[in-house]
Amino acid sequence: MKKVYAKEDVCIGCRLCEIACIVEHSISKDIIRAFKQEEKRPARNVVEECGPVSFSVNCRHCDEPPCVQVCISGAIVKDPASGIVKHIPEKCVGCWSCVMACPYGVIKRDTNQGKVIKCDLCPDREVPACVSACPNEALLYEEK
Repeated sequence: MKKVYAKEDVCIGCRLCEIACIVEHSISKDIIRAFKQEEKRPARNVVEECGPVSFSVNCRHCDEPPCVQVCISGAIVKDPASGIVKHIPEKCVGCWSCVMACPYGVIKRDTNQGKVIKCDLCPDREVPACVSACPNEALLYEEK
C-alpha cells in the first residue's frame, strides 16, 4: 500500500502541506473561502519542528492500528483490501479514545463537530494534497 513519507532533510517547514490539507477537505476547495468563510478545521497532518529539523507527520495507516482497537463505536476501521485506516464520521461518538491511542499523535479532535479527523490519503486524488503542495518534494507518496 502507498503511504506518505517525509524526508526531513529537505523539509523547510513552510506548512504548505497543512494548508493544502485544509483546502482539500474544505467545502469549497478554494483557499480564500476555506480560510475566510468556512468553519475552521484543523489540518489532518502537522509539521513538527525541532530546531532546524522539520517534517510533516500524518497517519501512518499502521499494520495493527491501536486507534482501531480502542474505538468503541467502530468509527475507525482498517480496510482489509487497501490497508487504509478509515474514519467513519457518522459512527464517531467523540470519545477521543483514538486520539489517546495513536502513537504518532496524528488523530485530531474537531471540537466543532464533536468528532475526530484523520488523514484519509485524499481518496478523490491520485496523489494526496499535502504531497502535491510540497515545494521541496519533502513528502513522498509511495510503497516501501
